[in-house]
Amino acid sequence: MGNRIAAIDVGLRRIGLALSPDGKIAIPQEPIIRKNRTQAARDLSRFLQEWQIDILVVGIPEEGKSAKEMGERIRHFVSLLDFPGRIEYMDESFTSFEAREETKGIFRHRRDGRLDSVAAQKILERWLLANTP
Repeated sequence: MGNRIAAIDVGLRRIGLALSPDGKIAIPQEPIIRKNRTQAARDLSRFLQEWQIDILVVGIPEEGKSAKEMGERIRHFVSLLDFPGRIEYMDESFTSFEAREETKGIFRHRRDGRLDSVAAQKILERWLLANTP
């Protein structure tokens, strides 16, 4: 698997980012702080181009009372990207909870986006597990 893969956890204020340079491990990256959707899409497109990403894994909620609305918002945001690669959607259920539990005591849970990037790492790990022979 020679593909470079990235995953995103799209939120209303922050976009968590994770990267897999080798198709085996997932590494959280610096999150994108959202000022507006145009700026966020531009920053994310730049990140994908800089890292020469082939596959973008997008976390999408499959359960919960606002899953449908958030799913539509996320798909719309993804449509704004300047990205010629493959886009895959992966259930993001409980990834924020897992990220919070895993990082307890490691860093303070501020609103700086680090937690969002660990959630993106969880999404990417799930995708890698499901797509690795």
